[in-house]
Amino acid sequence: MSWDRPFAQPVPLPEGPPAQTLRDAAAYIRKLPQPERDCQEWRLAVQMLIDAAEDRGPMLFARMGIVRALEAYVERTLNPERQSPGQDRSQGNLKCDRDASI
Repeated sequence: MSWDRPFAQPVPLPEGPPAQTLRDAAAYIRKLPQPERDCQEWRLAVQMLIDAAEDRGPMLFARMGIVRALEAYVERTLNPERQSPGQDRSQGNLKCDRDASI
């Protein structure tokens, strides 16, 4: 298992330096709030990171998973007032868009 495997191209992160390795990406994810990490996009990205670290999946998929999760995260961060289909209006809790069917 190697968490020090580098991405072919660094993954730009919203805060701090870009993720150069699987370890960098994992460290960024660990710093996210728990509700955000529980979103489907981040769970999938974590699985892809683990697969790449264990040589069960390509680095390209790990990078794609992180980029996709970041895009969803930035969208939710930039548009917090936007009413998403996954918002629980009765409780006032936001859920991930894709978690609405879970």
